[in-house]
Amino acid sequence: MTELFLATREGFVGAVEQDGEWQVTRRSLPGVNATSIIAREGVILLGSTDGVWMSADGGETWQERSHGLAHRHVRWLAYHPEVSDFELAGTEPAAVFISWDGGESWHGRPHIETLRDQFGWWLPYSPGAGCVRGFAVNGRRLYAAVEVGGLLRSDDAGETWALAAGSDGRAQFGRPKPHFIHPDVHSVETHPASPDLVFAPTGGGFYVSSDGGDTWQCRYDNCYVRAVWVNPADANHLILGPSQGPDGRHGRIEQSQDGGQTWTPLTPSQAYNMVERFYQAGDRLLAVMANGDLWQADLAHLRWRPILPQVTGINAVTLMG
Repeated sequence: MTELFLATREGFVGAVEQDGEWQVTRRSLPGVNATSIIAREGVILLGSTDGVWMSADGGETWQERSHGLAHRHVRWLAYHPEVSDFELAGTEPAAVFISWDGGESWHGRPHIETLRDQFGWWLPYSPGAGCVRGFAVNGRRLYAAVEVGGLLRSDDAGETWALAAGSDGRAQFGRPKPHFIHPDVHSVETHPASPDLVFAPTGGGFYVSSDGGDTWQCRYDNCYVRAVWVNPADANHLILGPSQGPDGRHGRIEQSQDGGQTWTPLTPSQAYNMVERFYQAGDRLLAVMANGDLWQADLAHLRWRPILPQVTGINAVTLMG
């Protein structure tokens, strides 16, 4: 039986699917504002606004695992799909911490904090000096999305980091220079076909690079977007969650079959709601919405519907990897 794990503003929730509907099986960590979650090899790691938590029994019991985490406000967690016990944490203020022991201890990457201070990264809604709110991993190539700051790249499995050549690090709104990415980067994806294929939703549109972030093309202009799903079997098949602003005005889900050259709506516009994150669960796609709801669609049909209405304040979802 497949179990879904959720990070919510009121802790952890586990759910299983029965007769086509998801049912809650467990709630734990009440009072913890959970921001992100990953799970593999029987272990769950949950990021929160105050550190990292670990569970080895499906979320029934938890132990804090924040040793070495100099900034405790975790915005996103990720793991290397090919390396056991290699985890990444992005924080507010903007920093990256790596664990090589399954989350038992964390080690900061000072190159990023130097860039943060040099360019004055910031957030429009928080006193924090920017934040790292997304990762993409492909072999030894790693990317990190910085809000508001740009896109970071590592070519040595996270040992050292630098701004991608097409990201100037200047945290200034407005249209970027030609072939540069907008600095308000909300998430990042790469593709199994090549670590040089990079996809980045930003506060100034949706950007695509075919050369590892050296140059960029805006494939959806005049929108505010936080989430994209890239078909692992076809890099031209994209699902995007654009809106007209950070309040989710006219938020919707759209699809492209030609790498973002043209787009087709999949849902009507929402008044004030938008997709925060996409997550693929087998042959289905899940969408975490800005209002804390969770939507689901079969990839074969892409007809979206809300699920788990009994769970509110959802920030992230995952299955056991």
